[in-house]
Amino acid sequence: MALIACITGVTSGIGKAAAERFMREGWKVVGTGRRADRLKALAAELGEAFYPLLFDVRDKEAVEEAFSSLPECFSPIDLLVNNAGLALGREPAWDALLDDWDTMVDTNIKGFYYCIKAVLAAMVKRGKGHIINIGSIAGSNGYPGGNTYSASKAFVHMFSQNLRCDLHGTGVRVTTVEPGMVESEFSLVRFKGDAQKADVYSDIDPLTTDDMADILYYVACLPQHVNISRVEVMPVCQSTAGFRLAAKSK
Repeated sequence: MALIACITGVTSGIGKAAAERFMREGWKVVGTGRRADRLKALAAELGEAFYPLLFDVRDKEAVEEAFSSLPECFSPIDLLVNNAGLALGREPAWDALLDDWDTMVDTNIKGFYYCIKAVLAAMVKRGKGHIINIGSIAGSNGYPGGNTYSASKAFVHMFSQNLRCDLHGTGVRVTTVEPGMVESEFSLVRFKGDAQKADVYSDIDPLTTDDMADILYYVACLPQHVNISRVEVMPVCQSTAGFRLAAKSK
């Protein structure tokens, strides 16, 4: 019987790459997203082993309804890849928009734990399951303009640690995967479509979404008695010493 992964934020970036990777390996995937056109296109691309769930993770009732309505062939969920999230803005705190802060808190914190809550009790009841939370190196390293985004990823880091403590003895695994720079739509979203500001990858060799999908798949497929608590991963060109970046070699 095929294992079932639920991947949030599946319409782009790490989420999309992860869905494709897990399905290549024979998993069934429940993919969530808030952009109907992209979710429909992805479902057409990936076929019957992919089940789309259209909702915004910020909407608690929509999250609960979507997970409770899963057909039997896509339930129970063996793995949750809790990937949906975003950054908005790089302004210093005094110039940042409160609406941006609220959106990041509602998505990266509240939406994050809404999805965990939706699958957790069933995993505990079965005595198995795995939750992989996508954090960031920004959750443990501050930088100018990081303010609420970094704080939200620090929440992911600490919530995951405490969740693992709560789950001790249940057989349910918890992992945080905390990447540095990954080339995706992340910066385009952060700078609200300003392609010039978002062009931060052209002179470096960042991680790719496929790199991240490989890591997620590896972590998920370890023997059931193995729990990787935390993975921090950066491209070779990046270090946390001031978040320095090295240009591509000529």
